[in-house]
Amino acid sequence: MFTIQRVFENGFDPQRLLNDIVILQLNGSATINSNVRVARLPAQNQGVGSGVQCLAMGWGQLGTTQPPPNILQELNVTVVTTLCPRSNVCTLVPRRQAGICFGDSGGPLVCNGLIQGIDSFIRGSCGSGFYPDAFAPVAQFANWIDSIIRRQDDRPSVHPRDPASRTL
Repeated sequence: MFTIQRVFENGFDPQRLLNDIVILQLNGSATINSNVRVARLPAQNQGVGSGVQCLAMGWGQLGTTQPPPNILQELNVTVVTTLCPRSNVCTLVPRRQAGICFGDSGGPLVCNGLIQGIDSFIRGSCGSGFYPDAFAPVAQFANWIDSIIRRQDDRPSVHPRDPASRTL
């Protein structure tokens, strides 16, 4: 089990749901195996186009009134641009009422082996079939992510949720 050592934010705007991305630095390293792999990131601004098939994952509810699952859920989705804010990557599940749900936030959207999105928000009910699901666009933050990873010695600004910032 890991604990969060540091939290890196990038100017989240809760009113407009912009920059909905954080990096968590854990207190240890994961063991790479058949169930745990290193995430591959896109280059800066090399996002994913409309019509691309992706895989969304999360631990959220299986429906608006359902409890969360005991195992990680995966869903094949298609990237869409209609009814999607320009600041997000959006997906729908063609011909089905399925999608991300409450509790999936923070989960990855993997397209062609790259993490192109982070589960951000839904409009309407889970898997409405009409409104697309919205993801924070990882490609817009690739340089920022790389700069955090490469900053071994720099100390970040402490975040209020950062365990290191709590006083007893």
